[in-house]
Amino acid sequence: MHSSALSFRKSSYSGSGDNCVEVADTLGNSAVRDTQNRSAGHLMFPTSEWSALLTTLRTSQP
Repeated sequence: MHSSALSFRKSSYSGSGDNCVEVADTLGNSAVRDTQNRSAGHLMFPTSEWSALLTTLRTSQP
């Protein structure tokens, strides 16, 4: 799927400023891209895998 067809938003897990990740949800998938390098495209993950990554990050925070 082309990036222009997706509705990206800043991830709530990103920090302030330009160092962040943008996420777009599609049916069964999550697209992820670098805010500073949007022209490089995006990576597509199954939503279950993206959720598992976020859960792992949340639970492993000191």
